Amino acid sequence: QLTRNIHWQPALLSSFRSSRPVQDLDKYPEVEVHKQPPEWRFVERLLPPTTVPKPVEKKDYPSGWRPQTEDGSEAGYYVSRTKNHMVPVYLQTKFRGQRRITVVRHIQGDIWQLEKDLRAVVEQARNGKLCATRVNELSGQIHIHGDHVDVVREHLKERGF
Repeated sequence: QLTRNIHWQPALLSSFRSSRPVQDLDKYPEVEVHKQPPEWRFVERLLPPTTVPKPVEKKDYPSGWRPQTEDGSEAGYYVSRTKNHMVPVYLQTKFRGQRRITVVRHIQGDIWQLEKDLRAVVEQARNGKLCATRVNELSGQIHIHGDHVDVVREHLKERGF
C-alpha cells in the first residue's frame, strides 16, 4: 500500500516533511561571511576568461595565422576580425548542400570597392569565368556564389585584414 501512495502523494516521503522545524537563531553557530575568501582563487582558475586574450606577438605562427595589420586607410574599406581574431569568411550551404555561398562579414567603409576586388580575385581563380555576387550594405556583408572561402580568406590575409 505504501508504493501506491508514493505516486499520489510524493511529499509524504520527502525530507521536507521529516525535517525539524526552524529554531531560534541563537541556537545556531556563528557564521562569518567573506566577500573574497582565500579559496576563491582556486575557483577563478577554472572559470573561462570573459574576453579572448590578445595573441602573443611572433614572427611566424605554426598554423599560418597572421595578425591584422591593415587599418583600411589605403583601401577605403576595412574588414574587422572576429572576437577570436579570425578572418570573417564563411561558407553557407542551402538546399541540402546543392547551393554554396561564400559570405564575407564585418565590412566597413566602401563595400562596393571590396566587392569589385573580391570578384576580380575569384574570377581569376576560376580562370576568367564570371561569378555572381550580392552586397548587403546594411549588414556589411558580401555574398559570393560558390565555395571560394579559401581564395577569399587568403586574399584578405595578404592584404592585411
